[in-house]
Amino acid sequence: MKIGELAKLTGVSVRSLRYYESQGLISPVRLANGYREYSPLAAETVRTIKLYLNLGLTTEEIAGFLHCVLKNKEAFCAEVMPLYESKLEEIERQLHQLTQIKLNLEERMASIRREREGSGAETQTKAGEE
Repeated sequence: MKIGELAKLTGVSVRSLRYYESQGLISPVRLANGYREYSPLAAETVRTIKLYLNLGLTTEEIAGFLHCVLKNKEAFCAEVMPLYESKLEEIERQLHQLTQIKLNLEERMASIRREREGSGAETQTKAGEE
């Protein structure tokens, strides 16, 4: 199958497929005319890549275990669980950072509102004195 067919079949852009190839995730055969020819198994490989990208993994991380999960069940690939644990820890750190940023923003906004309310009261008092 040609690259355009694979793109349509998997819902992945031609550009992404070329990127996956450059990362060693998929390997088409090159025809004499330079066109890429993909095996029927390429669609399953691309769907598997999409699954892992949706879990937040990078193509570099996926490359480390893709061959294993395509041949075996994920549970039997030793590289997977440590990577998942690491990714989960990273997400927990990011969530903590985002929570702290959110709290900082909320406090800053509350401070600005208090300052405005204080200013507004003074402006109203001065206007009433005149």
